[in-house]
Amino acid sequence: MAIEDGSIPFFGMVYLQTRENKNIIIGIPKEIKKDEGRVSITPAGVHGLVFLGHEVLVENEAGLGSGLTNRHYEEQGAKISNRDEIFARAEMIMKVKEPLPEEYALLREGQILYTYLHLAPAKELTLALLERKVIGIAYETVQLADKSLPLLIPMSEVAGRMSIHEGAKCLERANGGRGILLGGVPGVDPGHVVIIGGGIVGSNAVKMAIGTGATVTLLDTNLQRLRYLDDIYGARLRTLMSNRINLKEALKTADLVVGAVLIPGAKAPKLVSRDMLKGMQPGSVVVDVGIDQGGVFETSRPTTHSDPIFKEEGVVHYCVANMPGALARTSTFALTNSTFPFARELAQKGCQRALLENSALMKGLNIFRGHVTHPAVAQALDMDYVSPEKLLN
Repeated sequence: MAIEDGSIPFFGMVYLQTRENKNIIIGIPKEIKKDEGRVSITPAGVHGLVFLGHEVLVENEAGLGSGLTNRHYEEQGAKISNRDEIFARAEMIMKVKEPLPEEYALLREGQILYTYLHLAPAKELTLALLERKVIGIAYETVQLADKSLPLLIPMSEVAGRMSIHEGAKCLERANGGRGILLGGVPGVDPGHVVIIGGGIVGSNAVKMAIGTGATVTLLDTNLQRLRYLDDIYGARLRTLMSNRINLKEALKTADLVVGAVLIPGAKAPKLVSRDMLKGMQPGSVVVDVGIDQGGVFETSRPTTHSDPIFKEEGVVHYCVANMPGALARTSTFALTNSTFPFARELAQKGCQRALLENSALMKGLNIFRGHVTHPAVAQALDMDYVSPEKLLN
């Protein structure tokens, strides 16, 4: 690989060492959301930032849930610190999940908050970030020119695959399910899995569901996406145009339903009403992967890994709001692979220049110093929207 003067090969890319911005302090707090084992950066990511001259503060034992010790981070140049010092000193805070109420007061005006925010269903959090005048960059709305969401994709892949594993467990009688083995056995019909949405979550759920031997039906409104998945799986996958009639009929015979619909930055559409749920078989299961954005099922409400399920209308609901947190090590490494290049750009160029020069990163800007800067968030919360370009230029 040819290397230009003043550049270094690292973390799978070539990064320019030259920068106009000063070195900054980057803080990595320990996640405090219930049952969350992920951490926002791996030791390799720390190495990359320290190598470029930045100071990285990692909260004591922040990585333990992902099998990463203080020593792993210290060996790569991080300084182990406490929560108060991290929030007080860091110019950029990197997290996995949105701040919880006990963290609001720690945020400072002008501080970059780089994390999953999911603001559309979270008015209290949004108001807190506006009041603190932080710069909130949401992983889930960073969007490339091809409309893909690079920082959401790795966790969507994990959640999509997990949805079938968790749904299969919920189908066991001990968990209130119908007692169905998805793949069946010789002489006994397999279970029927219905997947709503053919994006990253849905396609990964399809892959896992077909692997179990289940009968699988996928619904989506994008005919090109249905053609693509039909070409891949052929007769192993039944594809349907997503409309109310087709969805209602599919639900009647479903043993497991996965809600996998996302509108970037906006609330998830309520595609399955309570009345539609009443038509499902008692003991069937729904897994609502869209719960972070409010949920695809009318009856959904957020749950945790330690208390993941509840029943409504005789149907078992699995609505864990941080599904990938259960597979923390895999998820932490996958997330860092995607978030690191943007973190490096923010650190090297400074926030304003990085946002103005990177249109994908600009789409991730949800909050800027007291203003809502993402149109879908503003619409969902009935708040005023201000163009980020207007604020930054």
